[in-house]
Amino acid sequence: MEQLRKGNPLALIPFAVFIILFIGTGILTGDFYKLPVLVALFAAILVALLMNREMSFQDKLRHLTEGGGHPDIILMVIIFLLAGAFSSVAEGVGAVDSTVNLGLSVLPGNLLIVGLFVIACFISISMGTSVGTIVALAPIGMGIAEQTDVNVALTMGAIVSGAMFGDNLSIISDTTIAAVRTQGTEMKDKFKANFFIVLPAAIITAVIFGVITADASTTMQEEHPYELVKVLPYLGVLIFAVIGVNVIYVLMGGILFAGIIGLSVNEISMMDFVTLLGDGFQNMQNLSLLVILLGGLVELIRRNGGIDFLLNSISRGARTDRGGEFGIAGLVSAVNLSTANNTISIITAGPLAKQISERFEIDSRRSASLLDIFSSSVQGLLPYGAQILSVAGVASISPVAIVPFCFYPILLAVSGILAIIFRFPKFTIKQQG
Repeated sequence: MEQLRKGNPLALIPFAVFIILFIGTGILTGDFYKLPVLVALFAAILVALLMNREMSFQDKLRHLTEGGGHPDIILMVIIFLLAGAFSSVAEGVGAVDSTVNLGLSVLPGNLLIVGLFVIACFISISMGTSVGTIVALAPIGMGIAEQTDVNVALTMGAIVSGAMFGDNLSIISDTTIAAVRTQGTEMKDKFKANFFIVLPAAIITAVIFGVITADASTTMQEEHPYELVKVLPYLGVLIFAVIGVNVIYVLMGGILFAGIIGLSVNEISMMDFVTLLGDGFQNMQNLSLLVILLGGLVELIRRNGGIDFLLNSISRGARTDRGGEFGIAGLVSAVNLSTANNTISIITAGPLAKQISERFEIDSRRSASLLDIFSSSVQGLLPYGAQILSVAGVASISPVAIVPFCFYPILLAVSGILAIIFRFPKFTIKQQG
């Protein structure tokens, strides 16, 4: 590996501006989503454009557009748009309700919370979105809490735990897409590497919820109607994604399959299908713009020496690949704490993580897994993150009260740390992309 350049710490000022604006506004107002993230990001870009007098303004603009228009960034945007369209169409044909109700219909009363966690895992890994899973399940979780003697915060913690399981693992999750694209590996390879690290955490989480609620009484007798045919779009996407079909084909096929099912059971009309597609694309517009602008900002920071400085700072104490892996974990965790968004944190930390993995010869499947594991863990424990804020709003309780019951994100971090220490799982040698 070639000798690293010293870098320039002042090049990180735009990133500091972004963090201060985003987090500072949240602290002052009590609402961490008061200032639109795109506004904070655009301000940071303006600062970056005003720096480095040795470079012409036209060159800076060129670097900004090169970073935002990188093939990996554009492909990521296309995948985001297709994932949004699939989620919208699947929800519009009733696939979410049927999938949720199917699980609730087959669970015994004393396993409702464990079942809620498992259902959230299944829904989130199929939908690829933790927030979407929470929106679908939080009302049901409240119903369970109201008709049992289970703590409301515990019920919401089970939903957040399951939602973060899929957010971390799902082939169509934006965090998985971002981790895979920034590290230059394949979706199916990252899934396999990630799965064996997080499976123990999921099993232990289910056991904990089972033990805590083993004696819970319930009077819940409500029926939960479902249609198996409406569950098929999620099953299809999950199966074809896991066996390694290209994600573009998986999402396009899932959209068409869900639409055909909706039309065949008269759940939607052709015009409804088109409208749902548009809604799905629109739901991903902010994230797509965010990805493009972040790509441009990171490129400007890199050109000004900021990436080299960070790489030197983080890897200074690292002497082995294990130290490099802890560096990747710490980097993405710190960014996630600052931005309260695991996708943003992966996109921001991904290029640097790639350089660290190359320097210490860390397998790209492993670096992608570490990025996703630690960002999802932090995100699932942030009281000012979208996930916990969503369930807290439904339950009308403090977000802080839910955090202690988010067992899976806690165990996810533990599993990630143990995987680094014990070098698990083992990989055969594979060339970096």
